[in-house]
Amino acid sequence: MPDTLRVLVAEDEPFNRKRLARLLREAGCLVVAELPDGPSVLEWLAGGGKADAAFLDIDMPGATGLEVALDLPRSLPVVFVTAHAEHALKAFEAAALDYLIKPATADRVAVAVARIRERRAGLDAPQRRAAPLRYAVKAGDGLVFMELAKTTHFLVEDEIVWAFVAGDRHRTPWKSLPEVEAAFPPETLVKGHRNLLLRPEAVLGVRPGEFGRMVVRLQGGATLEVSRGAAPSLKARLGLP
Repeated sequence: MPDTLRVLVAEDEPFNRKRLARLLREAGCLVVAELPDGPSVLEWLAGGGKADAAFLDIDMPGATGLEVALDLPRSLPVVFVTAHAEHALKAFEAAALDYLIKPATADRVAVAVARIRERRAGLDAPQRRAAPLRYAVKAGDGLVFMELAKTTHFLVEDEIVWAFVAGDRHRTPWKSLPEVEAAFPPETLVKGHRNLLLRPEAVLGVRPGEFGRMVVRLQGGATLEVSRGAAPSLKARLGLP
């Protein structure tokens, strides 16, 4: 019997929230939190709440599901729930594992739960490899190698991971940031948000951003925003209080 998945549900409409929670329980999940809006999700996690996955309504007061997802740990799979099919593209741009169109059916919820289980199994299986000093990027029909020490950050867009070196971006063969993280030891890179990995040594300066976020300036001239959830880890790596 598979391990019980601990999931949180965030939906501002009580009827839809209770219905989704019921379907998740029927799919074998333990619903650890039923929350009415985006800020409640961040407060629940900041207070020590633990979940294996988050089901977020895209349209919520206070902060949309898309905005909340940027502040969540990338290791936490997100499934977006929406009444509008056109939001599906935005969901995947935000690195969602899946999305559900309201009203979600029991069969469709079961598929989303299965995808979460498959991801957990895939992340648990591989062993971390020794860090290479270089990595491949695409160049025409071939590949060239870049030095990690000259890389400022990795950014994923539309299932393409871009590496940034000296202000220029290069397409890598990777399709997700977990693949990048698996290629290097944990001290090499730090999360900036769900779609961003930074090399701390490439950070030239920092300043406060809105809502607890942080703005960083990198070698090569890029200025990027770090999510509220990721800011403490980056500060610690930079030796900041």
